[in-house]
Amino acid sequence: MKMVKSLILGSAAALVAVGGAQAADLPVKAKAVEYVKVCSLYGPGFYYIPGTDTCIKLGGYLRVEVLANANSVYTGNTNSFGGANNRFTNGYTWRSREDLNIDTRTATEYGVVRTFFDATFTWTTDNYGVNGAAPGATVYAPLGGGGTVAPASAPNNAGAGNGSYGTVGVYYAFIQFAGFTIGKAVSQFSAPWQNYPGNNYDGLVGGGGTVTGVNQFTYTAEFGNGVSLALSAQDQAAYYQAGVNNLSAGGPYGASDYAGTISPDFVGMLRVDQAWGLFQASVAAHDNHAAYYGATELTGHPDDKWGWAGALALSIKNIPTGPGDTINVQGVYTDGATRYNIQDLAGAAGANTIYGGTNIPGLYQSVGIGFAPDTIFAAGIQQQTIKTWGFRGAYTHNWNPYWNTAIYGAYAAVMYNDTSKTLLCGIGGVGGTVRTTLASAAGTGLTSCNPDYNIAQLGLITRWTPVKNLTFSADVIWTHLDQKYTGVVSLPSGSIGKPAALYEMKDQDTVSLLLRAQRNW
Repeated sequence: MKMVKSLILGSAAALVAVGGAQAADLPVKAKAVEYVKVCSLYGPGFYYIPGTDTCIKLGGYLRVEVLANANSVYTGNTNSFGGANNRFTNGYTWRSREDLNIDTRTATEYGVVRTFFDATFTWTTDNYGVNGAAPGATVYAPLGGGGTVAPASAPNNAGAGNGSYGTVGVYYAFIQFAGFTIGKAVSQFSAPWQNYPGNNYDGLVGGGGTVTGVNQFTYTAEFGNGVSLALSAQDQAAYYQAGVNNLSAGGPYGASDYAGTISPDFVGMLRVDQAWGLFQASVAAHDNHAAYYGATELTGHPDDKWGWAGALALSIKNIPTGPGDTINVQGVYTDGATRYNIQDLAGAAGANTIYGGTNIPGLYQSVGIGFAPDTIFAAGIQQQTIKTWGFRGAYTHNWNPYWNTAIYGAYAAVMYNDTSKTLLCGIGGVGGTVRTTLASAAGTGLTSCNPDYNIAQLGLITRWTPVKNLTFSADVIWTHLDQKYTGVVSLPSGSIGKPAALYEMKDQDTVSLLLRAQRNW
C-alpha cells in the first residue's frame, strides 16, 4: 500500500513539474494575426501584402485551342510542312496553355511604383517530317518545338523535342516608376490591340506586334485629357530582325548575315485616348548591322543601313450599330524595317512557300514564293532596303451581352528596288540569285523574275460568353499569296516530301479554322 501511495504521489509531482515547465515557455502575450486586407486604390482584385503597404493582384487565364488545317497555332499554312499541302500537312494542331500574371503597386512620393510579370505554361502538338537517314521513314518533331533539327539517327518518335512539347514563356516583366517603363513589355510602336483588331488569329500582317513583349527603356509623358507621348529604346534582336541577307552566301535569297547587336530600335509614339475612341501615331528607327561579305574580316563588310517605319492607328467606340461596337484600323509603311509590318507571329521573317496544283502538262505542281528581309546585299555591294506597306482592321458587333461577331482583314505589299531585283534576277549576277537557283533545269526558266509580292487576309470570328470570363470562339481565316514570279522552275527535294521536279510559279491560297475555349480569372 505504501508503495502504491508513493507511486501516485511521485507521478503527480512529475506532472506538476512538467506543466510548470510548459507554462514557463508560453509567451506573455500572443502576437496578433495579420489578416489580408482589400486594397481599393487600384481597382478590384488587389490586396495588401501582409505587413507592407504594397498591393498585389493575381490574374491569368487557361486556354485550350485547336487550329484546323495548319501546322502551327500561330499562323496558317504559309510555309514548311503546312505550306507543303501534302500528307505532312496537319489536319489540326492542338495547344493547351495556362497564363499567370502578378501585378504589384506601391504608392510613393514619386507616384505609384508598379511591377508586372506574366508567364505562360504551354503544351503543343508538333509535326512529322522526312527522316533523312531512312528514306520512307519519318521523324516526329523534326524541329523539336524549339527550332532544333533532330539528329538524322533519331528514331521515328524521338525528335529533339520528343514529339509534343511543353514550353515556359516569359511574356512581360517590367517596372514602371515616375513615367518610366523598364523591362519586357509591348512595344510602344504597336496599337493597343496589338495583332488583334477584332480577331484571335495571331498571324495578321499590316502592323506591329510583340504580343509577348520586347525589352525596352521608355519614358511616357502624360499631358492630360488622354494625350500622351512615349519615347523608347527597345531591343531589336528578338522580334524586329527580318534578315540582312547576303546573296553571296548562296541560296535563292542568300542567307542572313547579322553582326553583333550595336544599336537598339528607337521609337516615338503620340496617343490621344478619349471616350470616343483612340488615335495613335508611331515612328521607329531600325539599324541594319551586317557582318562580313565572306568568312573573315579580310573580305570586308557593307556599311550599316538605317531603316524606318511609320504607322497610324484609329479606334472608334460605341458606333451607332450597337452598344460596345468598335472599329479598329491601322496602316503602316516600312523601309528597311519589315517586322513593323510583317510582325513576328506572321511567319518566319516574312517567308512564304506554298505549294498547290497545276494545269500545265508535264509539270509536277505549282508553288508560290514570297520573302521579305530588311535588306539584301552582295560582295562589294551595299545593303539595299526592302520597302513594305500594309494595313489591318476589324469591325466588331455585339448581338447581345453573350454573343459578338467581328469581320477583319489585313494586307501587306513587299517591294524590292531596281538594284535588288538586278542582284536577285540579273543574268550573270552574283552566285545564289533567284534566277540561277530556280531556273537551273534545261528548257525552264522564269518568264518574269520579280521578287515583289502581296499578302491579303480576310477572317470572321464569333464569340459566345455564356458566363462571365468564360468564352468559346470560332475564327476562320483565308490567306492569299499574290506572288509576281511567272514561268517554270526546277526545285530540289526537301524534308517536306516534295520531289526534285518542275513547278509552275503561281499565286496560292490557304484557309484555316481556329477554335478556342478560354477561362479568365
